[in-house]
Parts: sequence; structure tokens; C-alpha cells
Amino acid sequence: MVTATGAKDFHATDLDTIENVIGLSPRDPLNGFGEMWYQVFLWTLFSSFLVHTVAAAIACGHLRKHRLGRFIPILIFVMGILSPITGGVCTSAAIAGVYRASGFEMAPLYALVWGVGQTIGVIFISFTRILATL
Repeated sequence: MVTATGAKDFHATDLDTIENVIGLSPRDPLNGFGEMWYQVFLWTLFSSFLVHTVAAAIACGHLRKHRLGRFIPILIFVMGILSPITGGVCTSAAIAGVYRASGFEMAPLYALVWGVGQTIGVIFISFTRILATL
């Protein structure tokens, strides 16, 4: 439905399925804020989940005999879900807002790059001492 201002109403049913997001084949071009935000957010969630699952598996292998350390992989895994749900939502909205405000159409590959780039940025900040100097 189009309103008096010419803006299209947002419906959750307009969003692509997860298979379309992973396959980089959206039903229609990514030109709305919700469509762009959704794709960037899902790529952030997927990549963070993958990285934290691998880290939790490595930690589980190394800490399995430690009395308290064996529970650390659970926390690593939970943070792999919580961090994109909190910070990833905001940064994905900022990226989609800039694209929408500038009138650009986002290619699905760019959504992948922005989503994975957010995870790489978090990894970079985590492994360096940049955060400690702030």
C-alpha cells in the first residue's frame, strides 16, 4: 500500500527467505530500508555464528579437562548470537539508512560484504589492543 507521501508500507512478508539471502538471489532489488537491513543483519548473524562456533569448538577441545574452563565454550557460543542481535542490529540499520538516504540500490553481494565486514571488524578489535587504549 502506498501512503499519501508516496512511501510504501513495510510488511515482514516482503522480506526474502533465508535461502534467497544465502543464495544471493533476492526476489526484488534491495532498495528499501527493511530489505537492506535484513540482508546485512543476516550476513552479520551468519558470519558471527560461524566464527564463534569454530572458536567454541577449539576452546572445548583445549579446556575439556579444566574444572571451570569447560563452561567457557558455552559463553563463547552465546556471545556469537547475542553480539549480532545487539550491536549488529544497530550497525546494519546505520548501513541500510545511509544506502536508503542516498538513494542507492544495494546489490546482494554488497550486503554480504557489509555483514561479513562487521564480523571481521569485531574480530580485529577483539584481537588487538585498540579497545584498551580508548
